[in-house]
Amino acid sequence: MKTTTIVAIILGVLVLISVVQAFQLNGLKKSVAEGNLNVGSSSGRTSVATSSGDGSKQTASLPTSVKDLPQMVGGC
Repeated sequence: MKTTTIVAIILGVLVLISVVQAFQLNGLKKSVAEGNLNVGSSSGRTSVATSSGDGSKQTASLPTSVKDLPQMVGGC
């Protein structure tokens, strides 16, 4: 095969992959806008209350390995 044919095939595959990812990203964007996303929880995680700019509080979960980290790493 010619190198131009191989490059064209590879370019076509990359364009196809980028189109598929664009559709997936668009679907994810719609889900976020509509609020249809659910955060899954697993064992070994702790809940942490966070507040957003509008005054509402949400609960986020952190892995237990993150819970035990120091507040500042490598600072003076």
